[in-house]
Amino acid sequence: MRKFFESMGSVSRVTIESQALKSNMLGDPSVRAVDVYVPAGHDGQGLPLLVDLVGFTGSGLSHTNWVGFRENLPERLDRLIGEQRMPPVVVAFPDCFTRLGGNQYINSASMGAWEDYLLHEMLPAIEERFGCGGAGRRGVFGKSSGGYGAITHALRHSDIWSAVACHSGDMGFELCYMPDMPAVLRALAGAENSIERWWQQLEAARKHPEGSGKVINALAMAASYDPDPAQFLGMRLPVTFDTCEVIEERWANWLRQDPVVAIETQANNLRRLKALYIDCGEKDQFNLLYGARRFVRRLNELALRIATTSSPTTIPVSITGWTRACLFSPRCCPADVGWS
Repeated sequence: MRKFFESMGSVSRVTIESQALKSNMLGDPSVRAVDVYVPAGHDGQGLPLLVDLVGFTGSGLSHTNWVGFRENLPERLDRLIGEQRMPPVVVAFPDCFTRLGGNQYINSASMGAWEDYLLHEMLPAIEERFGCGGAGRRGVFGKSSGGYGAITHALRHSDIWSAVACHSGDMGFELCYMPDMPAVLRALAGAENSIERWWQQLEAARKHPEGSGKVINALAMAASYDPDPAQFLGMRLPVTFDTCEVIEERWANWLRQDPVVAIETQANNLRRLKALYIDCGEKDQFNLLYGARRFVRRLNELALRIATTSSPTTIPVSITGWTRACLFSPRCCPADVGWS
């Protein structure tokens, strides 16, 4: 519910025809919508650009939609900018929904080349049309799967992004994904251990059966982290159907995508960032708080070593014990990280 009625920004919808997403295994459309917020009194020219990556089963378009009892993101931006609690910014809300229910914002032989789409198609299109962003003036933020996308892009693409906020991002895979595997196998057993049959029954059903969320999530993560083009929609699990034992070579493919593992080889890339903010709820139901703590602890260990061997400066890293509905921590907002 809107709380600020003074200067109100605008939201425009941009359509992008993606080459990177064409011919994906899921049959998802390659023409994608992006809602773009521009603050009141601006046309976007010269402003920093933030990109919102939403959680699993969500879409950036849902963040600009009306919502009861609370502000949607454009309304919150109006208030924060209008109250001078953050400077004016352009914010892009890309629609990255898929047939499997969502996205991890990385390239996948099953899901499609979402990493390439965001970096090499969506970003240039928005920046050219609105005259915003550019080198040193781009930030990405997200929650849950969106938080995973944000932190993974930070690890891989700090030459593109300058500030990153990860809210309850997926990490510590053995804690956030493996606990669901027995329930997933029990559900698939009802479809004769056939992922294809189970998924076709799901899509044919008028209402998703109780407990299907865990199966959808597990299969979508499998298609993201360990796709097999020879399988139905590229989906295969990292455990055996009869005993739920880990299939080591498949699980290794998952772990390579885990930020807690990736930091060992990619941490140095984070030194390019102007700011990094990480938070997670103390009672996160997917155990993501433990992965976040591991990530930040290891990052700080590596940062100390990097600081003493090569440079006296390190990026500001923080973690809080709760999850807040916000864009960036005050310490990481554009005014504090030097967008100019």
